[in-house]
Amino acid sequence: MAIITKITTQKQSYERYNIFLDDGTGEKYAFSVDQDILIKHNLQKGKELDEFDIVEIKYGDDRKKAYNKALEFLSYRMRSVKEVEEYLAKKEYHESVIKEVILKLKEYNYVDDFEFALAYVRTQKQTNGKGPTVLTRELATKGIGQSIVEQVLAEYSRAEQLEEAISHAEKLLKKNNKLSTIQLKQKIEQHLLRKGFSYNIISIALEEVNYEQDESEEWLALVKHAEKAQRKYQNEDPYQYKMKMKQFLYRKGFAIELIEKFLNE
Repeated sequence: MAIITKITTQKQSYERYNIFLDDGTGEKYAFSVDQDILIKHNLQKGKELDEFDIVEIKYGDDRKKAYNKALEFLSYRMRSVKEVEEYLAKKEYHESVIKEVILKLKEYNYVDDFEFALAYVRTQKQTNGKGPTVLTRELATKGIGQSIVEQVLAEYSRAEQLEEAISHAEKLLKKNNKLSTIQLKQKIEQHLLRKGFSYNIISIALEEVNYEQDESEEWLALVKHAEKAQRKYQNEDPYQYKMKMKQFLYRKGFAIELIEKFLNE
């Protein structure tokens, strides 16, 4: 048995207390506890504690500290259950403590995977214009189950997906007006795939935007690429020069008629 000989308030936190015990070998610092734990266990000078009491008190204090850490973590933004669990695990709290904290957070509705997923989809849709495929993958990494993912993505209508896809395509068209028609189409397709849109939505979006360059725009784009290629192949013999120029420009998506026109001029 050990006897509490002194209780002092911590300098950096008035809600935490240092407990000093004497187990027969003299007074020494034993552990610190939160104010709630102090009151719950009626810790006061002269009280006797056995080994089991001390273990129980320390466990309760760990649980309280973990709960406070979780609340602090949640104060910045909504989190999934998995995110909170991983955060507390990094803080080296025991698995049993983490489980109890999660149960308490759920009890007070501080964590709710459905509400988190719903808010996440709405935010990512509005701010980054992400498609369902990317959102599904990101939610899975945050520990959101498939059934919840399906429920929240049901609110992301095809009309909204198409609107976002068209918006992305139009932004790309403004920035890449010096590419060939084929290059533009490929660039839009690849970008929308990375954003998480289905092939069906992408094909409809391509029908809604004008990615086809007119003849003058296509010609200017070809000239721009051809001038770069000329510097690269200018030391080749005439036959090799012509063949390599053709191959280079054809890979860039230009029509063979335009390529021939440039080479002839």
